[in-house]
Amino acid sequence: MIDNRAKAFINMFAVLGTVTRLCELDKEAQALIADSNISIGFAVKNGPSGTLRFNNGKASIERGASDCTIRLPFGSCERFNGMVDGTVTPFPSKGFTKIGFLMKRFTKLTDILTKYLRPEPEALDDEDFFRISTTLMFHVIIEAIAQIGNEDAVGRQSASYIDDGIAKLSIGSDVSAGLKAENHRLTAIHEEPDSFTSYMTFADMKLARQLFDGKVNAVACVGTGLLRIGGLVPQVDNISRILDRVALYLA
Repeated sequence: MIDNRAKAFINMFAVLGTVTRLCELDKEAQALIADSNISIGFAVKNGPSGTLRFNNGKASIERGASDCTIRLPFGSCERFNGMVDGTVTPFPSKGFTKIGFLMKRFTKLTDILTKYLRPEPEALDDEDFFRISTTLMFHVIIEAIAQIGNEDAVGRQSASYIDDGIAKLSIGSDVSAGLKAENHRLTAIHEEPDSFTSYMTFADMKLARQLFDGKVNAVACVGTGLLRIGGLVPQVDNISRILDRVALYLA
């Protein structure tokens, strides 16, 4: 079962939130916001609220939608999820004079993001595209684990067994992130943590992609040493249980 409220948190902070990293990795995305100083707030009734900020070639996301240039209200989590899925067209309650950015540049940004997150198989043959696509998917998954652990009933049960500390997740030496557990709440850290209590390391980008796409078995990869885990292992085990639910929400 998928919880629409949990899905809205994933769509807000894992999917839309990854626009921030897209603008770091993709030159076309960088060009679209190079001269922008604008923010888009998404306010979801009985759900999440967040603001994407674009400032001189940099993008960031934060919680809350009160201080923004354009404000998009949604009457339910279902309607917000519909916007992300492309079935609902939002109407701004603030920032009508800036709607051109929303309809043109922001729409183009989300189109580029979709290209990377739902790639055509042949596109992955390009080395640069493969690297960017896999890196973005990695960050989406890290954030989705945190949101599922906090907002999904099954995810919260697994999170209740996670001791305080930071689990480091990485793909070789290419990209790292962390999941911080505190009082059984999870926070994604989208950079290499300074210290950690457990770790999960994929051997390389190719293996990570195969795992993300469900083409190889994680347990088998641990047995062959292609996926290494260590430290406070029960922490990683329970994060892995939450990871199993990510595909349900991102399908």
